Amino acid sequence: MVLTYAVGDIHGSLGKLTRLIAGCRQHADCREMTLVFLGDYIDRGPDAAGVVRFILGLQADLPGRVVALMGNHEAMALEVFDGAIPLSVWLFNGGAATLKSYGATGVRDLPRAHLDWMRALPLTYDDGRRFFVHAGVDPGKALKAQDAAALLWIREPFLQEERDYGRLIVHGHTPVATNQPELRANRLNLDTAAVFGGPLTAAVFDDAQRQPVAFVQAG
Repeated sequence: MVLTYAVGDIHGSLGKLTRLIAGCRQHADCREMTLVFLGDYIDRGPDAAGVVRFILGLQADLPGRVVALMGNHEAMALEVFDGAIPLSVWLFNGGAATLKSYGATGVRDLPRAHLDWMRALPLTYDDGRRFFVHAGVDPGKALKAQDAAALLWIREPFLQEERDYGRLIVHGHTPVATNQPELRANRLNLDTAAVFGGPLTAAVFDDAQRQPVAFVQAG
């Protein structure tokens, strides 16, 4: 049986990430595992550069078993690079911490390989039971008809919507005040505010049911 571990918002929290992945490996206990990261690797926290390098290393070590999705913070960095938004918007949202971690003065100083990796990140991952995404979905549209703005940024009306989407929507983006994963009938929020002092959380899924079978956390 393949286990899937979905990881919430990291935001430069490299220490928590390394401890969480070690915990996931221990939990898997030599069983085959897939890792799904829900985006927001950079900004706010102290080591965005280290987080990106770590995930790139995982993708090299576990080919085909590490899915990294785009978050709104990766999208913002790329928009600054492309001239679509001013640098000040990104800096206000935590971009200054990312630049510091790279020893950079501007987004164009970031390693091109890391920028190219961010640009290639998919917005969603559907395993047939779960629909993994950074922020959530527009309740008024089919899953196949979602636009990038909703997938990266939505909060309401998604967070209060109770409809069944045919998949469990597994997302992050909105920090949970309790620092614990928020599981509802139709969605699971894994942003447990790691960069604000909460733990970093992974939900564990198997092939038998769409709901999580366990959680792994690292503080």
